[in-house]
Amino acid sequence: MAVATTPIRVLIGKVGLDGHDRGVKLVVRALRDAGVEIIYTGLHQTPEQIVSTAIQEDVRAIGLSIHSGAHNSLFPRVLQLLKEQGAGDVTLFGGGIIPDDDAARLKAAGVQMLFRPATPMQDIVGFVKGLRVEQ
Repeated sequence: MAVATTPIRVLIGKVGLDGHDRGVKLVVRALRDAGVEIIYTGLHQTPEQIVSTAIQEDVRAIGLSIHSGAHNSLFPRVLQLLKEQGAGDVTLFGGGIIPDDDAARLKAAGVQMLFRPATPMQDIVGFVKGLRVEQ
């Protein structure tokens, strides 16, 4: 007899003024096709909106796509809000054009994984599916 499992819930969003959404929509589709339950918030979200939605939707992780160059302020702000609102156990990951030095600082601050353009979709899916094991 197979044991039914609840799909992992992940919020995917675009934070800030970045209007580039082709890549994030491909990630959303790949994750959905892999059985991940996705809450996609769309473009131009604030960190406050992302965290509020993540808490309301009881997600396991937040994935942010940032191509505006504001990653050094937006990722830390989301982490801060998660901690302030008692949701520090929500995994934060993301993608975009992020220089190596910035990526190292963001990971040290608590961003679990950063994916760059041209990352194979199976790498992103594998990371997200691996979060279930950590629960």
